[in-house]
Amino acid sequence: MNGARTTTQRQEAVAIVGTGQTPFRSRHDDKTYPELAQDAVVLALKDAGIGPDEVDAVVFSMAPTQFMGVADVEKWAVDYTWARGKPFLRIHTGGATGGSALQAGWSHVASGYYRTVLVVGADRITETPDAQHVLNLIWDQFYEQDFALNTVTMTALAAQRYMHRYGTTEEQFARVVVRGRGNAMRNPNAHLKGHVTVDDVLNSPRVSWPYKLFDICPRSAGAGAVVLTTESAARERRARPAFITGIGGIANTVYMGDRMTPKADTDFADQGEMVLAARECYAQAGITDPMAQIDVAELYDPFSTFQFPQLESLGFCARGTAQNLSDEGAFDMGGQLAVNPSGGTLCTNPIGVTGLVRVIEAARQVMGTAGDMQVANVHNALATAAGGSTQFFTTTLISDEPRTGNAA
Repeated sequence: MNGARTTTQRQEAVAIVGTGQTPFRSRHDDKTYPELAQDAVVLALKDAGIGPDEVDAVVFSMAPTQFMGVADVEKWAVDYTWARGKPFLRIHTGGATGGSALQAGWSHVASGYYRTVLVVGADRITETPDAQHVLNLIWDQFYEQDFALNTVTMTALAAQRYMHRYGTTEEQFARVVVRGRGNAMRNPNAHLKGHVTVDDVLNSPRVSWPYKLFDICPRSAGAGAVVLTTESAARERRARPAFITGIGGIANTVYMGDRMTPKADTDFADQGEMVLAARECYAQAGITDPMAQIDVAELYDPFSTFQFPQLESLGFCARGTAQNLSDEGAFDMGGQLAVNPSGGTLCTNPIGVTGLVRVIEAARQVMGTAGDMQVANVHNALATAAGGSTQFFTTTLISDEPRTGNAA
């Protein structure tokens, strides 16, 4: 086991020292799936300044393989990610897969068993003719599948509930799309980008109220990878590593009705699970005032309606106030909190790797390597992910230095 450490040694912080991602678009017909994953690995290893032999273990981020019609696709990726002869772990929590995989990689290093770990994933969503039919299979066959639930209709129901509670308008959701598409103009890897107006969003074809076509993310193909290592190794590799200073994860029941009862611990409309995930994450990182202490948030927002409840559950503002702050420009580049400088999931969604891309973009902001997307003086950046029937949630805080209270 190369670079393995015994658990009796002093526990070091864990840092990201290399990232890689391919351009994201509808199809990559010039690449097989394993070749696509390999492209991201090559970029991440080059960024970290290491070779494949220096990687001790591989975590593979892969959501439902039905999207590409290849069962157990991770087995084909072993050779292409230089994982032969090493521990290999596939993670699958739906849209949260990338966030969960990153946290599994963090655990590998934080445990002291491995010094350097590669986390990699890829997806090709458009290789199925009907992704929403596949996503209907999330729900219970007897009670819920016949209601035609899929990720669009299910989250539309949550959006309706949120609008009813807080008076949010379709125009306010549309401004989220305008901001995301505009930010994505600076991201060479983004799938959807361009200068759109609120009217463009409102006049796009109706899909499921309150959603119009522009309120919904694309189906993207592409790959991403990160290299994780110990603090001592990270400081040898780069002048400004991106330290993982806090992680949080939470799961809820798959049954939608059980999340909307007086006895429910969280509210379906508020994505209240994020409160619990953020509480753990912030405690580890010593975050007590998120709006004052966090500079960038890369949120998992496949729909325009996801940002407001997440920002509130993450502690950036009170319930029902994110929509007004958004209108005032608080979440723009140069505002109080830069939300999704990359354009976010609304602009790019390769489901099995989307959560990992959020971490990649947060890490690049901390390392100062985000190019035209770079926010000035980033010390803390937050990445989130959500998966399944909004059943699985992760939060990951990335910082320029280890923080007091870090559980690692």
